[in-house]
Amino acid sequence: MKKTLMNPRTFFALLHDVVVAAIAWVAAHLLRFNFSIPDSYFQEMLQSMLWVVALQVGVFITLGLYRGMWRFASVPDLKRIFLAVGSAAVLVAAVFFMVKTATVVPRSVLILDPLLLILMMGGSRFAYRAWKENQLYGVSLRQGNPVIILGAGDAAVALVKDLARSTQWHVVAMLDDDATMLGREIFGVKVKGAIQQLDAVRQRLGVAHVIVAMPSAYHQKRRQAIELANALGLDVLTVPAIDDLMSGKVSISQIRKVDVEDLLGRDAVKLDNTGLQNLIAGHTVLVSGAGGSIGSELCRQIVKYQPATLICLDISEFALYQLEQTLSAFNLPTKLLYMTCDVKNRVRIVNLLTQYQPAVVFHAAAYKHVPMMENGNVWEALSNNVIGTHTLASACKDAGIEKFVLISTDKAVNPTNVMGASKRLAEMVCQGLQDPTGTRFVIVRFGNVLGSSGSVIPKFREQIAKGGPITITHPEITRYFMSIPEAAQLVMQAGLMGKGGEIFVLDMGEPVKIADLAMDMIRLSGLELDEIKIEYIGLRPGEKLYEELLADDEHTMPTPHEKLRIAQARTADTVWVNKLLKWIEGAHSTKENLIKLELAVWVEEYSPQIQTGIEIRTQALSEQLTLH
Repeated sequence: MKKTLMNPRTFFALLHDVVVAAIAWVAAHLLRFNFSIPDSYFQEMLQSMLWVVALQVGVFITLGLYRGMWRFASVPDLKRIFLAVGSAAVLVAAVFFMVKTATVVPRSVLILDPLLLILMMGGSRFAYRAWKENQLYGVSLRQGNPVIILGAGDAAVALVKDLARSTQWHVVAMLDDDATMLGREIFGVKVKGAIQQLDAVRQRLGVAHVIVAMPSAYHQKRRQAIELANALGLDVLTVPAIDDLMSGKVSISQIRKVDVEDLLGRDAVKLDNTGLQNLIAGHTVLVSGAGGSIGSELCRQIVKYQPATLICLDISEFALYQLEQTLSAFNLPTKLLYMTCDVKNRVRIVNLLTQYQPAVVFHAAAYKHVPMMENGNVWEALSNNVIGTHTLASACKDAGIEKFVLISTDKAVNPTNVMGASKRLAEMVCQGLQDPTGTRFVIVRFGNVLGSSGSVIPKFREQIAKGGPITITHPEITRYFMSIPEAAQLVMQAGLMGKGGEIFVLDMGEPVKIADLAMDMIRLSGLELDEIKIEYIGLRPGEKLYEELLADDEHTMPTPHEKLRIAQARTADTVWVNKLLKWIEGAHSTKENLIKLELAVWVEEYSPQIQTGIEIRTQALSEQLTLH
C-alpha cells in the first residue's frame, strides 16, 4: 500500500479526500446551525476536525479505497466509498461516545457528515470520469464519426458504454423494433425509433455509418437490418458473433465491416450442454484431421467442456503447429496432445488408442477437394477416405471405444464424383462395423462450411481484391452453407444423441445460389455490380449443380433436436466391408477410369464421369459380389 500511495495520482486522490473530509465536517456543522455556528461550537469543530479527518482517511487507506482509477469510476467504486465512509462514521461515533472528552459534537453532525462525504467523494470521481469521456458538457462537443446503432439489447448497451471512451465513434442514436424501448436513453443515447426508420433518422442527424449490434437476434432479422443499411448507401459495421463474445475471444467494441458470412449466418445452435458435459468432461477425446477447418473448430468447441485430455491427430505437421499456437493462447486445464499420424497406419492408431483409451473419437480426416480427387488421385481418395476410416473405426471397435463419430458430406448423396462416392463408402463401412453392443458408430452428414479450406468465399474475396473477374462454374449452381462453429457444435450434438449406425443429417437451411453470393460480396466490398465482372467457366470434374442431403431412396426421421434428422439409408455388413477393402487394395494399379466404373458397382447411386469411353464387364463383376 505504501508503494501505491507514492504514485502521484494516488497521492492527489488522497489529498483530495483529506480536503473533502474537512469540508464535509464543516458543512455538517453549518447545516446543523443554519449557517450560523456559535463561537463555542466553532472552536470545538476545529479541534475535533483534526482527529476526525485523520481517522476517516486512515479507514479509507485501510479499506483500499485508492486502488481504483477515477477515470474508470463505476458502481463498484461507489460501493467501496459507501463501505469506507460508513465504517469511518461508525468509528468516529464510537470514539465520541466511548472516549469521554470535553468536546461536544451534535448527534445530527455525526449523521450529516458521512452523507455529505459520500456525495462529495462519489461526485468528484464520477465528474472526473465524465470529463475524461467528454460528456460533462453534452454530446455537442463529442469528437469522432457520428454513428447509429441498430439494436438496443444487451450487446448494444455494452457497445454504447464501450464507445463512450472512443475518439473514433460518436453514437448519436439507437434504433430498435421493440416498442417498449422507444424514447428511452441508454448512457445518454436515445432510442429514436424502429429500424425501418433508419433513412429518416440518418438524414436528420447527418449520419453515414451504422453498427448492427444484434448478435443474438434471429439471423433473418440481422440480415434485413444489414440489407436496409446497404440499400441506403451507408457504411455498415457489425459486432463480433455471439459465440466469440461468449468465449471471451473478442470484446463487444471490436466492431468490423459486415462480411458475406453475416448475410449467410444462421441462428445460434441450442446444445444439450449437460449431456455434452457428461460425454466429454473429465474424459479423453481424440480428433482425427484436427488441423483442418472442421477438425480444428471441433477441438476449440470440445475444450469448452474441459476433457481431461484432447488428442489432436493429423498427418500435417504444419496444421498441428497452427492448432497448437491457437489453443496455447488459452489457459486450458485440459491436457493437449498433438500427434502426427496417418489414419491408415494401424500400428500407430492401435498404440494411441491402447495408451490413452479415449471415450469418443471424432473422425474428420479425409481428402475433400472434389476436382483434385477426380483425376490423378482416385485411388488415393478411396484409400484415405475408406481404408483410413476402416482402420481407425475397426481399431476403436477392438479397443472398446465408446463412440466413433464420422464426419461425412452432402456429396455422399447420389455422388457424381469420386470424393462423394468414397465418403458414402466410409459411411457404409461404419454401418457394417456396427454390432448390437460395443462401439457405437455415428455418422454426421452436412454441406459446405463458411470459410473452410476450399470454400468459394476466400476465393471470391481474393478475386474482388484483384479487381476481378469472379469465376463461377455455372449461373445456376447452388450450395448449402453453414458456419464452422455451428457445424462443429451439431457434430458434437449428433455424437451425443447417436445410439449406433445412424446417419444424422444437419439442417442446412435454404440453398444459396453462388452467383447471388458473388454479387453480395461485390456490394459488401463497396463496389457496384458493373465494376467487377462475373465469368462462368463451366462445371469442374465431378461437380454437381445442386447438392443433396438425402439420396432418392432415403427417408428421414425427426430427432429431439430441431436441426438434426436421421437418414434411413441402405446399410452393409461385415462380409460386404471385407470384400470392399479387398477390392480397393487390389485396384491400386488399375487405370482410374476402370476404378470409377467398378466403383459404381459398390455405390449403386454413383454416376461416374469418365474422360474416355471404356467398356468393361461390370455385369460380370457385380455377379461376383454379394452387395447386400
